[in-house]
Amino acid sequence: MGTGEAEGTLTNRQGHPVTDNQNIRTVGNRGPSTLENYDFIEKISHFDRERIPERVVHARGAGAHGYFETYGKVGDEDVSKYTRAKVFHGAGKQTPVFVRFSTVAGAKESPETARDPRGFAVKFYTEDGNWDLVGNNLKIFFIRDPLKFPDMIHAFKPDPVTNIQNPERMFDFVSQSPEAIHMITFLFSPWGIPANYRQMQGSGVNTYKWVNQEGEAILVKYHWEPIKQGIKNLTQKEANEIQGMNTSHATQDLYEAIEKGDYPEWELCIQMMSDDEHPELDFDPLDDTKLWPTDQFPFLPVGKMVLNKNPENFFAEVEQAAFGTGVLVDGLDFSDDKMLQGRTFSYSDTQRYRVGANYLQVPINKPKKRVATNQRDGQNAHYVDSGQNPHVNYEPSILGGLKESEQVGKVHEPAYNGKLVREAIERKNEYGQAGDTYRSFEDWERDELISNLVDALKVSHPEIQKQMIEHFTKADEEYGRRVAEGLEKANKEMGNESKHNTGSAASDEAAENAKEKGHEADPY
Repeated sequence: MGTGEAEGTLTNRQGHPVTDNQNIRTVGNRGPSTLENYDFIEKISHFDRERIPERVVHARGAGAHGYFETYGKVGDEDVSKYTRAKVFHGAGKQTPVFVRFSTVAGAKESPETARDPRGFAVKFYTEDGNWDLVGNNLKIFFIRDPLKFPDMIHAFKPDPVTNIQNPERMFDFVSQSPEAIHMITFLFSPWGIPANYRQMQGSGVNTYKWVNQEGEAILVKYHWEPIKQGIKNLTQKEANEIQGMNTSHATQDLYEAIEKGDYPEWELCIQMMSDDEHPELDFDPLDDTKLWPTDQFPFLPVGKMVLNKNPENFFAEVEQAAFGTGVLVDGLDFSDDKMLQGRTFSYSDTQRYRVGANYLQVPINKPKKRVATNQRDGQNAHYVDSGQNPHVNYEPSILGGLKESEQVGKVHEPAYNGKLVREAIERKNEYGQAGDTYRSFEDWERDELISNLVDALKVSHPEIQKQMIEHFTKADEEYGRRVAEGLEKANKEMGNESKHNTGSAASDEAAENAKEKGHEADPY
């Protein structure tokens, strides 16, 4: 045994005992991460390569082409005050985009009625190169540290022995991750099943920065709000009925709407705040499990997006589309949001594995401007994007090689002074916003939330049920009490059966129904 190690404790692939599986190493407990995070890089790199060739997450998706039209303003102010990104300058200017919508946990052919966040990824083909705004329909996330991401997805995916999804696995993880309660509250409400891709919101989820000509930065969050088609969600009963008739209803809806000229539109809004710690808030603004209150940080419109063209080939465009949170243009920058920094490595690493080292030469991913690099060869290299002298694939050179570009605008240089630590952020406030969200729901939404949670939790171990009730109670007394009462009733009805379920209660009932109701037939 290694130092501090015991039977059943966690190690990495090198056999090193893992003493902290919750926090990456950062400059201060909310500062930037560093490249020597070996445990995290080994873990996330292996996670990125777990499936061939299907995406590990967001495997089920649909997409469309369109354009983004900037207003040239942020609210009533000229946008150049806050960012020098050209994509936002010049009212009425249009930038081509490609959007991929998706579910998260399901496989490539899984039903689009699943209770699951929806991916909302937009690729802007700007004059300064590609910008990818990669997010979800819900505005928050389950966790705030990327070291936990592979574990979270493993818990949400099918059991590695039975290959059946079981909500007990998910709640086992969530019960030990109280920061997830806010997201769980949204996910098990009607917001967890959007009616389709057109009638849902989108969000960048993470915190980014805008940088102006002087190198000054502000923190921003991005939000896509459906303009003409509105927002619609489904109850579990409605989703079950739709799934019985069509497992691809959202893909069909998007395709047919565009085909008949009913082009969906979204308005892009931002929230902004100064780039500091904001001690007046009861949460850390870089925490992606939290919403920024709109009374303090209002939604400010900056442009609109219209989707007006379907893909000509699903595989070439939708499947091979490759997005990354690190794909930013001048005037846009990263914040110290830990999840954003972890995603920035993981997403592009995934694309190099999934589509190949030359994934940016695939037409759907290729920028719509000149590209000139010294990168060469690799699998599926289609051409050489070289400069004047094809013999020179290095820099610096006086033989006609590529030169460095001129820096336009002052470089944003954030300053740091802290120890390199593995610590959680200080202002967690795990339950405040979860309770606010619960109380903001309409009566029917709260009824649906409680019903869905009880149905999912009733197959879980009693200790998991107990811990989840404690979490919900800390968010709101009524919230916890109603879940507890529902589980007490469900447990009495199920008796000891609840301890032997392979999947959810509904999936077990379906399997039993198929066995009992199947019609006998003679062999042929």
